[in-house]
Amino acid sequence: MTGNLERYAERHARAADVVTAVAMCVCTLFGAQISTSESSPPHALWPAWILVVSGVAVLGARTHPRATLAVTTGAAALLTALGYLPSPLLLAPVMTALYWLAALTDSRTTGRYGRAAVAVLPATSLAGAPLGDDLILRTVGTVLWLWLPMSLGSRSRFRRAYLESVQARATHAERTREEEARLRVAEERMRIARELHDAIAHHMAVAHAQAGTAAHLADTHPEQTRRILADLVGTTTSALLELRATVGVLRQSADPDADPLAPAPGLDRLATLVAACESAGLTVTVTTEGRARPLSPGVDLTAYRIIQEALTNATKHAPDHAARVRLHYQDSHLLVTVDNDGSPDGGAVPPVPGGGYGLMGMRERAHSVGGDLRAGPRPDGGFEVAAALPLPPPAPADTPAGRRPEETR
Repeated sequence: MTGNLERYAERHARAADVVTAVAMCVCTLFGAQISTSESSPPHALWPAWILVVSGVAVLGARTHPRATLAVTTGAAALLTALGYLPSPLLLAPVMTALYWLAALTDSRTTGRYGRAAVAVLPATSLAGAPLGDDLILRTVGTVLWLWLPMSLGSRSRFRRAYLESVQARATHAERTREEEARLRVAEERMRIARELHDAIAHHMAVAHAQAGTAAHLADTHPEQTRRILADLVGTTTSALLELRATVGVLRQSADPDADPLAPAPGLDRLATLVAACESAGLTVTVTTEGRARPLSPGVDLTAYRIIQEALTNATKHAPDHAARVRLHYQDSHLLVTVDNDGSPDGGAVPPVPGGGYGLMGMRERAHSVGGDLRAGPRPDGGFEVAAALPLPPPAPADTPAGRRPEETR
């Protein structure tokens, strides 16, 4: 019931103010008749106009709370100075003005104007009537009745501020949630693009090189051409299988328990990768230094993808059709290096066409697992890709007595 009245008063503020003003006039008329055994109200009629003015002033409490408090306090002070008892009914307009002042202004303004009203009304009440058994009512009672609406108004202001802050936080959370959703969508698109690039670009580059070599040798070396075409079938089959695995991983993204790295390849497939590159005409030399240790799925996938992308670029751009892969296991890092020599005149390898998205993808992958990558021309010609990827600390059983892992060759 109270909630319905509050909602109605908020929707029909003017009607609520008129009803309140009429109620204040009635309250003050009844309050002017209250007396004690030692004091009685004056019998003159003209103070009734003061009561009407005080009640009507309540109409401006919402829009002009300070002026309303000044008018109602002045009217109440005049009545109490004439000998009227400061009962709650007589003080009702002042109490209403104090409530709206506390509800609509800040604490400093409420305290300043409220203290003025609390100081004036007890003083005029004591000055307008002799001391008697109503002393407590004229002093302490008046102060308490005036402080009550100020506390209620302050509570209403705090509650309204709290609700506004809750609404603001909800709005901010909704906006943040939408921004986070857009960011997640962008990250997912980047992940899909990177996975598809890594799964397809290498195989397509190798297949292109194999097809070109087969077309060149078709007339003069038919046996070698048939062997290259057989390798081409294997390359395209590997591309289809890896594409199917990548799409399967992306479909599992809604499952929070799914491991997106589980279906991905690792260094255990390095030999297959080297064989595919050699079938496309690229001679690859693999060197492993240090004691090989198990890699985490993320580092294993990253190392494989970096080597795959670097060999793909070398297949397309290496002048001497040769590349070297070096894996160096240290205490805390795996150093992956893929390089090739330049042209006979010492020139560097031409830049990768298409804006270098493969190099950017390699760098992003290295950073995603806490590593680093650099790529660029070598001082003596050629191109080099070098990545440092983090390794877990070696187990005691992996370290021979008296020798460190990096000393093992």
